[in-house]
Amino acid sequence: MSRLSALVAGILSLGLLASPLTAEASQSHKKHTTRTATTSKAKASKAKVAAAPARKAKASKVVISKRPQGGRVTRVSAQPSTLPSALGALRSPALYSSAAVVVNAISGERIYEKNSQAQAPIASITKLMTAIVTLDMHLPLDEPITITEEDVDTLKNSSSRLLVGTTLSRGEIMHLALMSSENRAAHALARTAPGGKAAFVAKMNRTAQSLGMQNTRFEDPTGLTSANVSTANDLIRLVQAAHHYPEIRAYSTSEEYSFISSVNGRGYTFHNTNPLVKNVAWEIGVSKTGYISEAGKCLVMQATINETPVVIVLLDSAGKLTRIGDAQRIKKWLETSPGAMLHAG
Repeated sequence: MSRLSALVAGILSLGLLASPLTAEASQSHKKHTTRTATTSKAKASKAKVAAAPARKAKASKVVISKRPQGGRVTRVSAQPSTLPSALGALRSPALYSSAAVVVNAISGERIYEKNSQAQAPIASITKLMTAIVTLDMHLPLDEPITITEEDVDTLKNSSSRLLVGTTLSRGEIMHLALMSSENRAAHALARTAPGGKAAFVAKMNRTAQSLGMQNTRFEDPTGLTSANVSTANDLIRLVQAAHHYPEIRAYSTSEEYSFISSVNGRGYTFHNTNPLVKNVAWEIGVSKTGYISEAGKCLVMQATINETPVVIVLLDSAGKLTRIGDAQRIKKWLETSPGAMLHAG
């Protein structure tokens, strides 16, 4: 049995994603302040409050906005959300990422979710799949790869310190793609694979389908294009799959990596795009950040909190530190809320 087949069987046997919860608890409502109201009016007021969640739920539907290129991209509400009502009336954190899911990585228990089925661009979260496909090809990690002009981003014109002409091993290239989200590195992994970039991207999509990621589509190995889309639900599967690869666990959570450039002889140090990997309060098994304007700030992690491994997916955070703040709020909630710990444990 291939590595990927064994992985798929493991995920299915856990029943990780049985059926997503769709109900969301509504926002709290204004209290009735008229002390002189009659009993009948008070009852009527309570009835309105009880009916309000349904109206609020309708207001949180997906919103469509236009891409700068003229296409269409799904964006979702950035309003804070509460724990789904299906989990009971538990006090939960107010998260400001547009879509979010927290799942017990062992039992598949949904601890928190918000807009988990909304399809949206995922930016550099893509690179987790790029690494999986590279490793499944069993290509030698010590094979040298040279960055070429083909690897330069001409879509977003993003900058890079990985100079054209730099030669590193495939393992080092993958390390930079996962840790520092280097677009040239991710592109080079696909370009140098058997069959080239087109065959590589096709394999990315086949792998996604084999993992049950039915609402996911890839068009490039970097995530620079907003055509790479997925849902928070699907990304749980991707993170769980990535966690089975020791190379991805090591590279994605590495704090920094240094090397001497083969182009100019200078030393370069690259750092992790997720500051939480160097926070001693966190025990992170897999980490990946992502950002393009169409996707907002994104973050996915596998982390152990209160001795329980959980998968955290945060998509489309507007502020620079919102995704990190949301992750911190989730951690504090899981550590201090009896209700949350019950579902997480």
